[in-house]
Amino acid sequence: MRDSAGATFQAMSSEKAGAGTGKPPMRDALVAAAFQLFLERGYEQTTVDDIVALAGVGRRSFFRYFPSKEDVVFPDHERCLADMTAFLAAGADDAEPVRRVCDAARLVLRMYAENPTFSVQRYRLTRKVPGLRAYELSVVWRYERALAAYLRRRFAARRDGTLQADVIAAAVVAAHNNALRSWLRSDGQGEASAAVDHALAYVQSAFGEAPVPPAGERPEDVVVVVSRRGAPLWRVVQEIEATLGRS
Repeated sequence: MRDSAGATFQAMSSEKAGAGTGKPPMRDALVAAAFQLFLERGYEQTTVDDIVALAGVGRRSFFRYFPSKEDVVFPDHERCLADMTAFLAAGADDAEPVRRVCDAARLVLRMYAENPTFSVQRYRLTRKVPGLRAYELSVVWRYERALAAYLRRRFAARRDGTLQADVIAAAVVAAHNNALRSWLRSDGQGEASAAVDHALAYVQSAFGEAPVPPAGERPEDVVVVVSRRGAPLWRVVQEIEATLGRS
């Protein structure tokens, strides 16, 4: 277990250093120390005092970054939620709303994919600790509420707009999480983006609007001609030509 924890610590440090996120090094050190101890001793057996001792900082430094021990397990969700909210707010008024919330969900995937080693270790940990699973559900709910709030604004003029917004937001989160968890169960093998794109395509096809044809292109015409039974073929052709000429 020590080798595995050490590898996690090193992977987190190197990957975070290369990510260019601008986060304080002390914050990263606390997260890495916490997970090293969680893997060695277990989550319940690790205290905040243990974490700060390994990281070489004081308790006040820990609580400056994390309100609780649970928060150190999910260190990037606040940033990701803020990024998602800003992304949705920056969307143009004519942006297709379902596509926009699907793109917003991909920001969460990007957060997980930034550090697959850490994401897989966290997934394994949350499967073992009921309290962390409950915490994770509360985080997922906040993402869903952010998506629903955006859709409610966009659908304000629609009949059942609030209902549509809540249903679509829930569908986006369910599709995203289904693909994300499959990727995590595979130990982060392969491209997570392909699986998430496939899952979100279901939501887009079910609830999204049909794409607008590019400028200069016309959709296919459907011509309906009504002719009396028994009319000669030349008369039917003549009526079709006349109809097309008027369109």
